[in-house]
Amino acid sequence: MKFLLFVFQLIFLTLFIGCENHPETKKTNNLSGLWKLESMKVRDTVSNTWSDYKGGMDGYLLYDEKGHVALHLYEKGYEKAGIEFPNFNDSIPLEALKHITKSYYYMGNYKVSEKDSIVSHYKLSHSNPSEFGLTAERRFYFSGDTLVMQPVESKNSKLKLKWLKAK
Repeated sequence: MKFLLFVFQLIFLTLFIGCENHPETKKTNNLSGLWKLESMKVRDTVSNTWSDYKGGMDGYLLYDEKGHVALHLYEKGYEKAGIEFPNFNDSIPLEALKHITKSYYYMGNYKVSEKDSIVSHYKLSHSNPSEFGLTAERRFYFSGDTLVMQPVESKNSKLKLKWLKAK
């Protein structure tokens, strides 16, 4: 877990220092800051009920005022697995490799469409190489101090994420 946090921080720091703002990025003070995942639910289309995605998820979402976004989602208890492995080494045990797949992260730039209440994430890097350079769109609204998001793309449209501002 320390390795993943180190990589997450290193990449985000690189984005802060080395990246220009995305030309279409619109700054918004409503999204800016660090958000902690409160819940990630999936809707059953038959019964129209909501349940915890994969038994429960944790994570963080970070928006800065310069238009950068960083997301890290992981299964509940991910950091308590007691698994250790070397950094940047190709001899990671199979158990550790399987565990890493329970973590999902990306960094990039974002743009807010206030008119549509959609935030677009332009993924500069991703834990899944096939998602480098792709865009994720999230419909969002605020319910008190909670940020509620739902993916726009059909393959993830049954998800609802609730975020609380981290202190």
